[in-house]
Amino acid sequence: MNKTIQRDHQTTNKIFDNRSLEKDYATLIPVLKQGLRVLDIGCGTGAISKDIAERVGPEGFVIGIDNTEKFIVSGKESYQTTLNLELLHHDLFSYEPEEKFDLIVSARTLQWLNNPKEALQKLKSLLKPGGQLSVLDYNHEQLSWEPQPPESMLAFYRTFLKWRADAGMNNHIAEDLAGYFEETGFQEIEVLNAEEVYRKQDDNFLQRIGIWSKVAGSTQMVEEGYLSDELRLKAIEEYEQWIVAGAEQMTMKLKEVRGKI
Repeated sequence: MNKTIQRDHQTTNKIFDNRSLEKDYATLIPVLKQGLRVLDIGCGTGAISKDIAERVGPEGFVIGIDNTEKFIVSGKESYQTTLNLELLHHDLFSYEPEEKFDLIVSARTLQWLNNPKEALQKLKSLLKPGGQLSVLDYNHEQLSWEPQPPESMLAFYRTFLKWRADAGMNNHIAEDLAGYFEETGFQEIEVLNAEEVYRKQDDNFLQRIGIWSKVAGSTQMVEEGYLSDELRLKAIEEYEQWIVAGAEQMTMKLKEVRGKI
């Protein structure tokens, strides 16, 4: 992948490990059939890949690839008992498997690329005839909080979107995916609403809404001159106070787009 936030790997590992198919990619479940050969692109530590492997059963097989080695090392340790799952440290564009796939999935990954249409073309080449691609991704421009968080976090978030845009990342890729699929030659394209709504009464509310404190924990945008460290630290402090005292809801807009060849 291209320019991305330098993450605290221990923290990010935990975020990935807490993900599941049921909570974080539920729209995919009806597609998963026994015996499918599946590729998961940008699998992180492989938590969702593991759930997919359970759904396709012992006659199916799942390969998850990610270009961050520490995530793969962690996932191999965590999911070593899932025998129909293989996790690989690999870049998508140089990946050349011996056998093609019935289904390729990619959740929250194309948002980090400045060449998503090239990625779709590559993924198309890895599918068997009649194979299906599913991509789940965000429209970051429609993130909403209720009530509004402190201005320091809103300022940080605006800067985050500008930083991404300047690097060539599409902040509203969820809205453009269907068009990308069509341009790449996919057929039978479907678009499913997969927005995530987190409410104060939810068990995982603090963890989910706290994601923006973790994003602000990176100093990369400070190092690249996009904001001051003072604003970054103020955003974290005031946002964490708001999470406990005032936050009621956060909605993250996602869509799943599917297509066949």
